[in-house]
Amino acid sequence: MQEKGTISIHTENIFPIIKKFLYSDNEIFLRELVSNAVDATQKIKRLSSLGQYSGELGDLRVEVAFDETAKTITISDNGLGMTADEIKKYINQIAFSGATEFMEKFKEAKDANEIIGRFGLGFYSAFMVADKVEIETLSYQEGAEPAHWVCDGSTEFEISTGSLEERGTEITLHINKDAEEFLSKHRIQEILDKYCKFLPVPIKFGTTTQEEEDGVDEEGKTKYVSVESDNIINDTNPIWTKAPSELKDEDYLNFYKQLYPFTEDPLFWIHLNVDYPFNLTGVLYFPKLKNDFEIQKNKIKLYSRQVFITDEVKDIVPEFLMLLHGVIDSPDIPLNISRSFLQADGNVKKINSYITKKVADKLAELFKADRKAFEEKWTDIGLFVKYGMVSEEKFYDKAKDFVLLNNTKKENFTLNEYKDKVSPEQTDKNGNLVYIYTNDPAKQDAFIQSAGKKGYDVLLMNSPIDNHFIGHLEHKLEKNIL
Repeated sequence: MQEKGTISIHTENIFPIIKKFLYSDNEIFLRELVSNAVDATQKIKRLSSLGQYSGELGDLRVEVAFDETAKTITISDNGLGMTADEIKKYINQIAFSGATEFMEKFKEAKDANEIIGRFGLGFYSAFMVADKVEIETLSYQEGAEPAHWVCDGSTEFEISTGSLEERGTEITLHINKDAEEFLSKHRIQEILDKYCKFLPVPIKFGTTTQEEEDGVDEEGKTKYVSVESDNIINDTNPIWTKAPSELKDEDYLNFYKQLYPFTEDPLFWIHLNVDYPFNLTGVLYFPKLKNDFEIQKNKIKLYSRQVFITDEVKDIVPEFLMLLHGVIDSPDIPLNISRSFLQADGNVKKINSYITKKVADKLAELFKADRKAFEEKWTDIGLFVKYGMVSEEKFYDKAKDFVLLNNTKKENFTLNEYKDKVSPEQTDKNGNLVYIYTNDPAKQDAFIQSAGKKGYDVLLMNSPIDNHFIGHLEHKLEKNIL
């Protein structure tokens, strides 16, 4: 079998764009090809469970390998495989209506993430780094023949009989001169750690050597032997895929350290799990913020079916929740042009509201369950709660019952408690309740002492958000003057 052809009459302008315009984001080629391999592996498992494939599944995994001398990177799987006809259907016919639509969208795109994916270009991201791409594949279908496909980055391709003897697919990239940085164990490991760390199928990348005990020597000292084993780079069952009932505090803390090494333990966390009206799982952690807006190095990470997409989640998560850390995974978040750009549609708004409610409910639960412990954490979470109340109406409605006001005597009050405390002494002739506060107790000590002698209470309002918070309370609380 041998056949030559043209990929599509409409694709003449695509490869130069992939190679040049998308150059700055070329590392995502590995995410796309590994994700495709994982999909193929999961599909054969699904067909087997449905009784549509009766062969041996074997050890289902994806393998990434490179050859620095030959200047190749190979991604292989033992998933579905493809027939020659399927290659023509899925590889040769790029999934979009034509070059006109592609070119129009491309003009508006800012980087590769905006294009790869939307137009069925996941596979074609290989040409961002390769001069030539080869596919060796054998379909799971009974009697299927192995097929070999090769394309040099032009619109010409060639299909011939392949050499694979076992089900699956191997994609070999002949790396171009400008992309030789990827012919490095460290660089490939870095990309796999970033995008593929939690994929649901084991990803092998080379081997690792470990020292294991091997009895004792003549002097009774422990002997060790070097044992080589597969280097599996991912955790196929991260905690957000499990039920909270299966997990202990230690599991959540260990996962946090895995996400953010060298970071102080979080205060507490929320496990997200909803399947209607949208699918969303994840774990959000409350870090120790102290009384300052820290530079946000540790961001919430967005995944889609365990593939890392981005840590720019401002369209999904309300702004005040950007102070949290953790993971959100949802296949239902719409992606503009590709997996990496989010659209504010109905689902995203529902997800936004759901996360806000879950956070407020968790804080209310902590407040009711152990007021003393909640007060002890207030130094760390007060800034967050006030920021949320100022910026999100729905959050304010819930947080008004557990937000704490602190006075200069280091006492804590809810809004209602404080109103009851100061009403007798701090109501003016017009019936307005007057709240007195300081933002610098050291400089304003004389003022505080004078107020105290008159029986007045003075609040401490010295966080970066307090000016906005005070104005918001004046607006919200009737007949209150601050």
